[in-house]
Amino acid sequence: MVNSLTRTTKPDEDFLYMQIADRLGSQINQLILRTGEKLPSVRALSQEQGISLSTAYKAYVQLEIRGLIEARPKSGYYVRYTPARSFNEPKRERLAGESEKVSLDEMIAMVYRNFSADSIVKLSMASPALSLLPLAKLNKSMAEAVRLSADSCISYEAVQGNANLRTHIARQAFAWGGNILPDDVVTTQGCMEALVFCLSAVTKPGDVVAIECPTYFGIFSTVQSLGLKIVEIPTSSTEGPDLDYLAKAINLHQIKVCLFVPTFSNPLGYCMTNEKKKKLVELLAKNEVPLIEDDIYGEMYFGRTRPRTCKSYDAKGLVMLCSSVSKTLAPGYRVGWCIPGRFKAQIINLKLMHSLSSASPTHAAIGHFFETGRYDLHMRNLRKALHTQCLRYTQAITEYFPDDVKVSRPEGGYVLWIELNKKVDAFELYKQAIAFKISISPGQIFSTDSRFTNFIRISFGTPYNEEIDKSLKKLGQLMSEF
Repeated sequence: MVNSLTRTTKPDEDFLYMQIADRLGSQINQLILRTGEKLPSVRALSQEQGISLSTAYKAYVQLEIRGLIEARPKSGYYVRYTPARSFNEPKRERLAGESEKVSLDEMIAMVYRNFSADSIVKLSMASPALSLLPLAKLNKSMAEAVRLSADSCISYEAVQGNANLRTHIARQAFAWGGNILPDDVVTTQGCMEALVFCLSAVTKPGDVVAIECPTYFGIFSTVQSLGLKIVEIPTSSTEGPDLDYLAKAINLHQIKVCLFVPTFSNPLGYCMTNEKKKKLVELLAKNEVPLIEDDIYGEMYFGRTRPRTCKSYDAKGLVMLCSSVSKTLAPGYRVGWCIPGRFKAQIINLKLMHSLSSASPTHAAIGHFFETGRYDLHMRNLRKALHTQCLRYTQAITEYFPDDVKVSRPEGGYVLWIELNKKVDAFELYKQAIAFKISISPGQIFSTDSRFTNFIRISFGTPYNEEIDKSLKKLGQLMSEF
């Protein structure tokens, strides 16, 4: 840490806090203090340097203004990512019209074939590392849920889902601006089943669905598997989908439903502003077009408050919100839900036909986990860890990747969307990287026509360690060889 100040004359307070800010800033720029590290508290800095609390506080405020550190609520000050070079936003691809259906099954299968192999560094997996999940507390909730159940959770649940779980989902909705009752919620086997039910409730084969571009391959694969056509809406990594483009496409293509991820989308990581979410809901309501809102990443925010949802602006019951705990708590439990508005009866009927009911033990366990307050505590810890990891991964990219690389700046979620030099073919890079046991997601798999050939997606779900550092360094070397 910095040495005590020594001067022949006592400097005035303004000069003193600037001196301390300059010295700490120098340590950050020289990577002596690295991204994500916690700084001493204001009181500790005051005692260490022999300065007043006011002077210590003003030094930290000055570093915040410079963008070198950030204050986290009830946690303190942390070193923030400071780019060694400026990254611009990835360029947005404009679309000429409806995309042709192009099969990417083989490419997707190749990328995700090695997910279960322990020897692979899975930079392609947009999910939390097991070390970030509260395994012991989950086991305790599972045991308690089974013990408290009159039939030990071996009977079928009611078709709408576990009552305790639905109650706590309704309570969680308060954080995103919702006024939801337990009876508004239908539980599902994960978020993907919720999306399928919602699509099936409002479309028939041959209908047109609007999705973002780029988007998670599982979304357009699911849409196509239902015999539906796709219109891809150009999407920015800072602002989300182009609503002017969407407004024209609604009539041009007779869009029946939109399926968007407005909060920390995969792979772009953007979060639509409240104003734009409201505008989207109003645009679709005016045209009587339902919106399926995939909110699976909504709880992984890095800011002070949970972003609002499109559902919170829904006055006509046209927004169907879908989510789960697969990305936050327990991927294997397959606990999801939807809040389908005016389409609840159709969703319940579809669930009755396809799965009858949700898995009793896991859904009861998650309901118990919510009830005990363990979920809120876990999410505070997970958000803090993901924010730090995002900063560390981005810092490494500035050090190891070529100078012309551009990277997104997500404010939540799990992923970084990275634009490479046009000479780099992302799928070829994937094949070279996998030879070194490094798995990435090539940009081609995030659109129906493989257009993002010089983009990759990297997940920061795993805590930064020496293995991750070596893998990112090797990726940078492989890029340079192109």
